Amino acid sequence: MTRPTTSRRAGRLRRRTGQVLRGSTHRRMQIGFVLIAMVLSVFAARLVQLQGVDPRSYAQMAAAEGQVRVTLPATRGEILDRNGEPMADTVDGRMVVADPKVTAAVAPELATILSDRLGVDYFETLRRLRIEGSRFQYVARQVPASKAEKVVADIQEQFKDEKGRPFAGLMTERDPLRVYPSKTVAANLIGFLGTPKNDGSAQALAGLEDSFNTYLSGKDGEARYEVGAGNQIPLGDNTVTPAIDGKSLTLTIDRDLQYYTQRVLQQTVEKAGGKSGMALIMDRRTGELLALADYPTYDAADPYRYDKSLYKSSALTDVYEPGSVEKVLTISSLVDAGLAFKEQRFKVPGRLHRQDRPIGDYWDHGTLKLTLAGILAKSSNVGTVLAADQFKKGQLRSYLTAFGLGARTGLGLGGETRGIVPQGAAWTSQVGDRIAFGQSLSVNAVQMIAAVNTIANGGVRVDPSLVKGSARTDGGTEVGTDVATSRRVISKQAAQETMLMMERVVDPDAGVAPKAAVPGYRVAGKTGTAQRVGENGGYDGSLTVSFAGFAPADDPRFTIYVVVHSPRAGSGGGSVAGPAFAKLMSHALRRYGVAPTGTEPNQTPVEW
Repeated sequence: MTRPTTSRRAGRLRRRTGQVLRGSTHRRMQIGFVLIAMVLSVFAARLVQLQGVDPRSYAQMAAAEGQVRVTLPATRGEILDRNGEPMADTVDGRMVVADPKVTAAVAPELATILSDRLGVDYFETLRRLRIEGSRFQYVARQVPASKAEKVVADIQEQFKDEKGRPFAGLMTERDPLRVYPSKTVAANLIGFLGTPKNDGSAQALAGLEDSFNTYLSGKDGEARYEVGAGNQIPLGDNTVTPAIDGKSLTLTIDRDLQYYTQRVLQQTVEKAGGKSGMALIMDRRTGELLALADYPTYDAADPYRYDKSLYKSSALTDVYEPGSVEKVLTISSLVDAGLAFKEQRFKVPGRLHRQDRPIGDYWDHGTLKLTLAGILAKSSNVGTVLAADQFKKGQLRSYLTAFGLGARTGLGLGGETRGIVPQGAAWTSQVGDRIAFGQSLSVNAVQMIAAVNTIANGGVRVDPSLVKGSARTDGGTEVGTDVATSRRVISKQAAQETMLMMERVVDPDAGVAPKAAVPGYRVAGKTGTAQRVGENGGYDGSLTVSFAGFAPADDPRFTIYVVVHSPRAGSGGGSVAGPAFAKLMSHALRRYGVAPTGTEPNQTPVEW
């Protein structure tokens, strides 16, 4: 019998091996299909549970455990001066946020470091670092970027895990920071943002920041994303609602002129031993306020070092009796009504006996022969009352209302007072006498400069403005130069005649305020001295002294008003506020390149 060759044996071996391998593969595939079916049945059961049995509870668990919601802060609009210089700006900042799931274990140590280095409240921070079920908590808001990142980097290094990995419980996110580069300049107007609220939103505490908070702040956006093991899941459920940045607010204020005005005002108040003061500069043609200064004031970049009573503009919120500056309103109204003229002659006694009390002048004198211009130039209370006797009932009150007294100016700043112009039965004959020379009524400083500016503007009152263009306050009022209105109060002829009388006030030979003169320019103005009302409602023995005027008198560009409260005894509007007016007017005329008109001051007679 012949033995098989080697090649035959190899063939039979391959056939037998192939049969075995095919049988083995078939069995493995069967087993695999069974395992897949089992896994799919588990998934199917789980899906039924999630979608059919209790979908809401499981969705909530997923959201709590795996979804993070992050605020995307809007960039707050700038507050700019009329030349585009920032007075409130937004710079790069950071929020420090925590993952309580990670931070809870070392919360006391973290809270100590964060409170020391970022100034946050220890106990509130400790609470946030321990909140169960949360993966995102604010720890600090609006921190300078370099400071926030340094603190977080140091903590990440200090609290490394056993494998040397940085601590993952704290991180930083973008959070714009508000800064006030001008510090005390116009702080009374700008205001400031305080410590953010619990939800992280800006907390506007004063000034324009508060009044226009919605306009400036815009609307924060939001990002939601799923996390796993502390990291964002790239293909998870991620949604982003972009932030809408706030709008910028451009003011009529000239920052450099505002700075100079504040410096002159401070020097004036301190030199006079006064308690406080205000100084305002208005563009005669437009009613735009180029400077609105209060003293004392505060630093908007560091407001908490100052008393809260300074977080306002006293020129709007405080009222006082204007004194003899108001005489220009009385006399211009008489001229407009055809009841008087600048050279009209009056015999002015030293004292006028009226109903409840005698009326006198600030200096003792016998009977004087003064023209209407002389009454204004000498600032005679007695002469003003004699002239005002020609008004019909209610006539002066109507004029004062038309000049804007007793009504808010609508600048857009909160807290403005209306002042008081007595109405109805409250306007007795005695009250009317005192109102004629500036007592027994109250005003705020913006009302008063707008009224005097009416005379400078040819008898047309222009609404004062603080905002360039227009913007809407949080109260819903549209304000600004674009919506400012004007109205005629007195005739152009009456305004011109009043200007000629006011020019005699600064004449060294005729008036009481030669220190208010500006060399080379014609100046029209009026002093004011009034008794101050104390906390008990009666006069407290102190005074308010002031000076209001405009220049060049025959073609005015600026109206300026300076007020000093409670100067030392013996002070007057001409000696205290007059020199400050002259400094401010001279500076403003030079700054804006206003040349003298080249005409000579008028010589309207003051006596006869």
